[in-house]
Amino acid sequence: MTQRSRYLGVAVGLGGVAFAQEAGVDPATTAWMLISTALVLLMTPGLAFFYGGLVRAKNVLNTMMMSFAALGAVGMSWVLVGYSLAYDTGSAFIGGFGHLLLRGLGLEGEGIPPLLDVAFQGTFAIIAAALISGGIVERMRFGAYLAFITLWSLTVYAPLAHWVWGGGWLAEALDFAGGTVVHINAGVAALVAALVVGPRKDHGRQAILPHNVPFVLLGAALLWFGWFGFNGGSAYAADGTAALAFTNTFLAPAATLVVWGALDGWRAGRITAVGAATAIVVGLVAVTPAAGFVGPLGALWIGALAAFPSYLFILWRARSRMDDALDVFGTHGLGGITGALLTGVLASAEWGGTPGLLEGNAAQLWLQAQAVLYAVGYSAAATFVLLRLVGAFTPLRASAKEEGVGLDVNAHGEEAYTTGEGAVLLLDVEGQPQRLSAGGRA
Repeated sequence: MTQRSRYLGVAVGLGGVAFAQEAGVDPATTAWMLISTALVLLMTPGLAFFYGGLVRAKNVLNTMMMSFAALGAVGMSWVLVGYSLAYDTGSAFIGGFGHLLLRGLGLEGEGIPPLLDVAFQGTFAIIAAALISGGIVERMRFGAYLAFITLWSLTVYAPLAHWVWGGGWLAEALDFAGGTVVHINAGVAALVAALVVGPRKDHGRQAILPHNVPFVLLGAALLWFGWFGFNGGSAYAADGTAALAFTNTFLAPAATLVVWGALDGWRAGRITAVGAATAIVVGLVAVTPAAGFVGPLGALWIGALAAFPSYLFILWRARSRMDDALDVFGTHGLGGITGALLTGVLASAEWGGTPGLLEGNAAQLWLQAQAVLYAVGYSAAATFVLLRLVGAFTPLRASAKEEGVGLDVNAHGEEAYTTGEGAVLLLDVEGQPQRLSAGGRA
């Protein structure tokens, strides 16, 4: 049972072990969780920069807006309905409606106010949905995307969160901060969405290059910064477990970065900036399920080993007809799968309380494998159904003309980069507007 499950057992009546030794809200824990919530919220704008830098200039605003819009669409759906479906008392498969519209969630609780937990959990739901956009950038209609991620957060994310963290049927699987619930789930959904929507019209016919690599590095930096709240906050206390998760969040990406750089140098003779940014994210993803269950050396092993499957898959994907545009599955899906399985191998009774395969508990690896398989299967099937449902009411894909011009202008009426200072409007002799260009010509 995770630290998150122990807190929820008291705060929202799911049953379990008390999180705090003394009844009532703990100021130190609350302060840490306030900071963690803000850190995780920052990750979604960070993702916007990471994704925005990877696409072409004509689509950067649309790509970034897919992340920013999730703050509103998923944030609202989570607060009003999703949190209750994930964490209210219910069956082994789904929560109930006891906390619908925030009913019963106030300021009195154990450890932290329950209302703060709604916000903290909401930041996880938001970035999980936003991650999916990387699979379908530069060709999916913005309205259809918003409808899809709103429904996805309620029918895919919330049930899976209940299975693993809310007292559901996968509660024995170790997932400290979202390797299964967030990353495998979103990575698989992005892959399915990419296949359903179809490849970009230029995919495989011309090189599609990142338009702003410094944006990618900035996004990776913001993601790493926010991830300390993502993993450290999932301890639900300002204690040694939080310190362990915090330290592992520092170590694992460092190891991935070294191994990824070595692979890049061996294969191509140079280390790319986009590769370095991708490596950081892969390491963060891989250590997420294990952050509070393995020691620092275990985190280094997870980070180092996670580099190989993601690196090789991304190389293969680039040569294939599959247009998971920003490699969400290769980064988050495979990184999450690798991390979840290695958690079952490297989990330590000394550090996290639960032994893994290396300490003689082979059953834990089997539990991890089951959780991975069920998460992959449910996310893939449910995402496919949702996309077909949304597609029955509105086109999922932009037209070839819109895609050629770019989705910034078509979806938002704006451009990220303009030349000149716009047009000058003068009235002609009949009082009608006459448009002059910035150079003075009509």
